Amino acid sequence: MRKAEPNINSSAGQPHWPESILVVDFGAQYAQLIARRIRQAHVYSEIVPRTVTAAEIVAKSPRGIILSGGPQSVHVEGAPSIDKGIYELGIPILGICYGAQLLARDLGGEVAKSPVGEYGRTRLNRIQPSLLLGDLDDGTDVWMSHADEIILPPAGARVSASSPGARVAGFEDGDRGIYGVQFHPEVSHTPKGQTVLERFLYEVCKCKPSWTGESIIARSIEEVAKEVGAEGVICALSGGVDSSVAAVLVHEAVGDQLTCVFVDTGLLRAGEAQQVTGTFRNRFHIRLVSVDASERFFDALAGVVDPEEKRKVIGEMFIRVFEETAKAFDGARFLVQGTLYPDVVESGYGDTATIKSHHNVGGLPEDMGLDLVEPLRDLFKDEVREIGQRLGLPEEILWRQPFPGPGLAVRIVGEVTPERVEILRQADAIVDEEMIKAGVYRDLWQGFAVLLPTVRTVGVMGDRRSYAYPVVLRAVTSEDAMTADWARLPYDLLQRISTRIIGEVEGINRVLYDITSKPPSTIEWE
Repeated sequence: MRKAEPNINSSAGQPHWPESILVVDFGAQYAQLIARRIRQAHVYSEIVPRTVTAAEIVAKSPRGIILSGGPQSVHVEGAPSIDKGIYELGIPILGICYGAQLLARDLGGEVAKSPVGEYGRTRLNRIQPSLLLGDLDDGTDVWMSHADEIILPPAGARVSASSPGARVAGFEDGDRGIYGVQFHPEVSHTPKGQTVLERFLYEVCKCKPSWTGESIIARSIEEVAKEVGAEGVICALSGGVDSSVAAVLVHEAVGDQLTCVFVDTGLLRAGEAQQVTGTFRNRFHIRLVSVDASERFFDALAGVVDPEEKRKVIGEMFIRVFEETAKAFDGARFLVQGTLYPDVVESGYGDTATIKSHHNVGGLPEDMGLDLVEPLRDLFKDEVREIGQRLGLPEEILWRQPFPGPGLAVRIVGEVTPERVEILRQADAIVDEEMIKAGVYRDLWQGFAVLLPTVRTVGVMGDRRSYAYPVVLRAVTSEDAMTADWARLPYDLLQRISTRIIGEVEGINRVLYDITSKPPSTIEWE
């Protein structure tokens, strides 16, 4: 079954943007962060697997190539490498951490096990002038994470910087267009790292900052219109920012060929169905069909406890509902989904390990009868919000916190039942209300409640013994969901949330606060 999607992450073919940077993924999540930083500099980035060939890169005509960091050592047997022909293309290459070590190893330098690994914040020592490092001060803070050390740079390259644990923390060969840094310029812990990346983009690769919200919209509309043609399209509309932006974007491309399908799974937030249907029918005048499939979802989830199985069950049920609905609209051929790039990454895209299967990526059935259109598949959340704002989405949708596709099902640890969902729905509504009142809602990436129905705790309520469920409050700050820190919410806010939940939601007698960051945890509990 052919999947209809924008050809952004393919490993062959000409990229759709005239000036692009290819990021070669060596298996960690660094590649996605690097790509995001490049996009923030308004330059189009495309992630390719390390198996990409020199011929495939030539076909894409990139302005530059960045080799990402990775979790392995260049000395390990079978360590990730690249087609050596890439080095002979004359395209500027920047190696970061593992990528820098790979350049050194392959191009006449030397890499060895470091006597002492270097991890975390460290000081960069400038050795000589550098096009890449520009006017970075001697002693600038950078973020390191390496156990191997570059002893000698690639043949012909000059050492531009060192650090206490890296004799070669930066090197460059302007004639060959080879550059490397041992530190991670893409992370926020390297304060001037974005400047380093932008010097590579603008000074070395001569890119222009032309990747903007306006250009993304124009490009997406053109691609969707070309892909869909005159065929019918249905959109999986949840009401979250992702599916909402996808729906409006596709409507701009194909107009009345689009029918949005809102499925009430029974796993939604309080008042969500009414809000979504009202906004899209009255404000955007998009044809919308509301399907109440809650009974079917609860029946399918009966007895299911494993988190991965829940996601797969919900993903398949979504598709089946859409397939049935499509038959009522002249056999619509395409299904629009608001899949984002972090969804793809965590579901095991390319060399990255599977963290969890997202219902609209890893949970899709193989015999799906609809081709996919995923116009946001390779965008990050900040890019999606920017184009949503340009498309005129209302604030209450545009700045709504991310909500998992499987809904409240993955915020209930254990079996999902109507009774448990209703308890969680009421608690979650209180969390939202209090965060908005306190003015912290938009400061958070997500803030929500998790129900633990497999545990009951003893309490005292109204001078009587209670034996009810605990609920966990989870609130995190993040830039892109790749990493997240637990939010230091004010104590008085936590107290109000706890008091209201226990006083207003029958079945809960204890509120806990999750203070774990990602990693090691994920943002969602399941």
